[in-house]
Amino acid sequence: MKKIFSYLFKENPVFVLVLGLCSVLAVTTTFERSYMMGVVVLVILVLSNLIVSLIRKIVSEEIRIPVYIIIISTLVTITELILNKYSKPLYDAFGIYLPLIVVNCVVLGRALSYASKNKVLDSIKDGFKSGLGYLVAISIIGLLRELLGNGTITIMNDISGITGYKEILHIFNNVVIPNKLFLTSGGAFILLGIVIGIINGRRSEV
Repeated sequence: MKKIFSYLFKENPVFVLVLGLCSVLAVTTTFERSYMMGVVVLVILVLSNLIVSLIRKIVSEEIRIPVYIIIISTLVTITELILNKYSKPLYDAFGIYLPLIVVNCVVLGRALSYASKNKVLDSIKDGFKSGLGYLVAISIIGLLRELLGNGTITIMNDISGITGYKEILHIFNNVVIPNKLFLTSGGAFILLGIVIGIINGRRSEV
């Protein structure tokens, strides 16, 4: 249990290293968009780590950064094309923050610091671990923002065209909650700060 907690929180790229905040603060207006962005980053992290590790011995130090960016941008472009074709609402909701995954510190950082120096299997594991931590973090922020800001939890809506399933839970509807503050960037920062504070407090106890 402690090992799982360490993977998800003590080494979390968002809550501990404070990386990849653009998408965490921008697309987390619903729970669905949050976890879907997390899934996209997870897949790209694993695949980019895999490819970078495979070619690590044939890419020189001088050109490795542009080469890795090309690899990541290719994966992101493929993802964009897939989402645009099969889930236009989700593609539109992600907007500019989908192509910005190319320069996401989490993705590029793991490629440079780990995958370029380690074996394929270890790099895949590292990508999965970092991606899962990001997925958990962005999902928590998205869940809290939607719940407190809109009084709902969107399980599935934007991708219902693919799955044939739609579910939006209505939780709060009173004078206090929902509060639209939490759907703004300021509200997102407030929630992120609170969650980071709780995680840091918990980390010191473990």
